[in-house]
Amino acid sequence: MATGLVYTGPTDITIGLASLASSASFLAGRESNEINNTVNLFIDALVQGLVTVGTAPTANTSINVYVWGSHTSLGTTAVDVLDGVDSAETFASNGVLQTTAQLGATAIVDSTTSDRGYYIAPFSVATLFGGVMPQYWGLFVAHNTGVALNSTAGNHVWKYTGVKYG
Repeated sequence: MATGLVYTGPTDITIGLASLASSASFLAGRESNEINNTVNLFIDALVQGLVTVGTAPTANTSINVYVWGSHTSLGTTAVDVLDGVDSAETFASNGVLQTTAQLGATAIVDSTTSDRGYYIAPFSVATLFGGVMPQYWGLFVAHNTGVALNSTAGNHVWKYTGVKYG
């Protein structure tokens, strides 16, 4: 008998955001490695992160974090440009991006301060997919700050916490 919710320890999400170029349209960005939920069977995953802007970003721009989901591993069947591997990707159009991934969070870059970290508060993956976790999922991050993100890999951190009944 389930006794309540159980949270796992934080798990790293592999996504290399160091020096990620700006994309005015948000179509060019970085995809994370695929996360397989078919073993753990989490009912939700809470994602949070830190993105650090580069030198002299443009104020009033943003960093968008999208979540994609699939019933099949993208290693065998890609979804548009997404293949489940930490890599740079460019969507063909805004319509393709909007139908392939859900916007999970947006960080507003509100100053021109160089190398400033922007924290993303935890958000629910299941909520983005009608309350049900996808079998396979991952992130796609894009920004329009006008400059490349900070070049130090350790200044960009992404983790998720799995949620189950225990």
